[in-house]
Amino acid sequence: MSNTASDAASPVTLITGAARGLGHALALAEAARGAHVVALARTVGALEELDDAIRAAGGAATLVPLDITDDAGLSRLGAALHARWGRLDRWLHCAAHAAPCAPASHADEKDVDRSFAVNARATQRLIRVLDPLLRASPASQAVLMDDDRAGEAYFGAYAASKAAARAWWLAWAQETPRTPVTVLRALPPPMPTALRARFYPGEDRAALTPCARVAAALLAALDAKPVRGAALKL
Repeated sequence: MSNTASDAASPVTLITGAARGLGHALALAEAARGAHVVALARTVGALEELDDAIRAAGGAATLVPLDITDDAGLSRLGAALHARWGRLDRWLHCAAHAAPCAPASHADEKDVDRSFAVNARATQRLIRVLDPLLRASPASQAVLMDDDRAGEAYFGAYAASKAAARAWWLAWAQETPRTPVTVLRALPPPMPTALRARFYPGEDRAALTPCARVAAALLAALDAKPVRGAALKL
């Protein structure tokens, strides 16, 4: 797909896990700010709803229905981004798998494997694919939506896989000191997302911070150009 004048003028933001929750809110907010949003998620219907909302507000998006554990699909994504824009200006990594809560001694092997495939291994695969595109931007940002539950009872599969993703992310931040890429982590507050509902099904969701408010806070923090490796507590 060839570039257009509008493509060249607009920042390009990839949001992984864009269908629902914070990813959805960030996609709407970035599009409203003039970015061309590349929205990646598994659920086609939810992506189409997101696209309708972005277009209704005058924004632009490209939909990528893809499971991030699909290595070949990630390679195709990188090639398509390079062919169209030759760069990536921002990557907001919201995709995550929430395994059922269970004692460490009883965690189901399929839940553990899926957690590490989505939360840890796919994060490294995405870094591998997107790093050259982020380096091609004059000043790019990559943000992992982090969670510091490591060591908390019954969250072993989820928390261990998120800790592994954090390890990849922090290593990447240390490895890019003289590049245009600013690698960051964000620590969002409790939000009324489907992921959280799996952990706390009876919770009063009205008491949680709306995703749109967290998205606005994150983008404001990024506008302030935080230092590489920073953890943004929202």
